Amino acid sequence: MILEIDNVELSYNNKFILNGVYVKAEKGRVTGILGRNGSGKSSLLKIIFGHLKPQNKLIRINKKNKARPLYLSGKVKYLSQKDTIPKNISLEKVFNLFNLSWESFTIIFEPFQKYQNPKIYDLSGGEKRVIETYLMLMSPGEIALLDEPFSNIAPLYIETFIELIKQEKKNKIIILTDHMYRYILDISDDIYLLTNSTSTRIKNPTELVGYGYLNSF
Repeated sequence: MILEIDNVELSYNNKFILNGVYVKAEKGRVTGILGRNGSGKSSLLKIIFGHLKPQNKLIRINKKNKARPLYLSGKVKYLSQKDTIPKNISLEKVFNLFNLSWESFTIIFEPFQKYQNPKIYDLSGGEKRVIETYLMLMSPGEIALLDEPFSNIAPLYIETFIELIKQEKKNKIIILTDHMYRYILDISDDIYLLTNSTSTRIKNPTELVGYGYLNSF
């Protein structure tokens, strides 16, 4: 399965945020998107998902144009930077809604075994982020869009998610972005840099210095 988003144009007040952006993502490969704050990374994921309507875009799956928002298919999962799960719902119910097992989750993330039928409001901010990231990554679907999956969670959990992403990429397309760029570089098979409103495919991480994203590598 191949997803392409092409010729993306997004502007506010006559200023381009994205202009001529192209990204290609494939099942079996992790696609990482890098860029400074305000470069349009989150906006691009929202456009792919269908929650943000740009001035122009083309989305193709296996070379077929898709005019309808992808979220309508129910096969695309999107991890936002904002909390998305109601606070008063039990985690067991949430996991059932996503066709996942709470017990299986606690085997992987053992510290959560201390909770007995918890609700979202019982968790810390970092723990909620772990739950949301796991749900969007592991629930059945064809595409996972992950916005800042490594932010605000413990390093031990980050390492676990890196292993899960490596496993899950066999089953779906995964596109992710995070300001913790070293994790993106380590885990991604394909990397795109958003700079000057457009996208550039990065073949060697040292190119990030030339484009001004990193001071050194």
